[in-house]
Amino acid sequence: MSLVHTLPPGPLDVIGDVHGERQALEQLVRHLGYDDDGRHPAGRKLVFVGDFCDRGPDSPGVLALVRRWVEAGHAYAVLGNHEINLLRDDAKDGSGWFFDERIEADNRKYAPYQRADRDFPQAMFPFLRQLPLALERDDIRIVHAAWMDEKITQARQLPTGEVADDYDRLEEGAAVHARAQGIPARSAAESAAWPYSLEDGAHQPPFMPAHADSELNKSQYNPLKVLTCGVERRGTEPFFAGGKWRFVERVAWWDRYADATPVLIGHYWRRITPVDRAVLGKGDQDLFADIAPTSWHGLRHNVFCVDFSVGARWTARLAGTRPEDDFKLAAMRWPERELVLDDGSRHATTGFMTSPESIAA
Repeated sequence: MSLVHTLPPGPLDVIGDVHGERQALEQLVRHLGYDDDGRHPAGRKLVFVGDFCDRGPDSPGVLALVRRWVEAGHAYAVLGNHEINLLRDDAKDGSGWFFDERIEADNRKYAPYQRADRDFPQAMFPFLRQLPLALERDDIRIVHAAWMDEKITQARQLPTGEVADDYDRLEEGAAVHARAQGIPARSAAESAAWPYSLEDGAHQPPFMPAHADSELNKSQYNPLKVLTCGVERRGTEPFFAGGKWRFVERVAWWDRYADATPVLIGHYWRRITPVDRAVLGKGDQDLFADIAPTSWHGLRHNVFCVDFSVGARWTARLAGTRPEDDFKLAAMRWPERELVLDDGSRHATTGFMTSPESIAA
C-alpha cells in the first residue's frame, strides 16, 4: 500500500491539529456524538489531519487515543510534520515531552507536560509508520498541509511503513543538490557572522540569502515535506516562527488548486477570534488575513483549513488567561460542511463552490 490511502464511504468528522491538547480532543469528540471508544451511533468516522503531538500538556495521551480509535476501525489519520519529526528522531521546538535535549528549552514555555514513558517508542512508532500522508475518495481529499498533484503522484509510488527512511533519503538528495549549489558553505559563513542563535527570538538577524536558499531547497526538493509542511517561496525579511528565525514564506497553494474535488487540511494556524500572531511565535504572513473564519478558500472555494490554533493554548497558560477562549480544536462534519468546536458550538461554513463559475468569481 502506498502513502496515499483510500477512504471508505460514509459520513466523516475531520479534526484539525491537536498538538497534545487531550482535554480539548475529548470534549470535541463528545460534542460530535462519539463515545470513549471512538464509536458513533450513526456510524460516522473520525479523521485526523495530523500534528497530534508537541507543545500541549499531553502528547502521549493524544497519540494513545488516536491509535486506539484507528486500530479499532473507528478513525483514520494522516501524518503531520510533527509526527515525521518524531519518527526521524528530529527534536524540534515543543517536543520536550519525548526528546531529552528539548526539556530545558521547552520547560520555559510549555511546562507542565506529560513525558513519554520508556515503552512509548516500541508501542507507538509501529502504528505511526503505518499511517499514510494523504487520504482520498471521489468526494474529498485530506492531507496535512498541501495537495499538490505532482507531489501526491510521487507519494503514491512510496510504500506505507517506510516513511521516515524515504523522507531521510529525499532529504539527503536535497543535501546533495544543496552542496552542488554551494549552499552549505555560504550558510556557514552567514552563521559565523551572526553572534546569536537563530532560535533566539530577541535578536533579529539580517536577511540571510544562503539560509533562504537552504530552506527553499529542502521544501521544494522533498515531496513528502511539501505535503506535510506546505509550499514555500523565498522571503524578503526574516521572521520568527516555530521557535526560530526563517527566511522563506508560505504560499497559499490553494489559490492555484483547480481540481473539483474538495480538500481538507490543517497546519496553517487559522483562528476563530483575532489574535496577535507574534505572541504565538508566528511572525510569518497570515494566509487567512482576508478570509472569514468559517469560509472555504482557494481558486474554486473548495479548500478548508480545520486547524484553529489549539496548539497555541500554551501562550494563554503562560499569560494566566483562559486558553480555551481564543484557541480552538475544530472538526469539519462531512458532507454537511458544518464546523464544530471543542466548546460545542456549531458553525455553518460559507462560500463552498466547486463549479467552474467559481474560478471566474
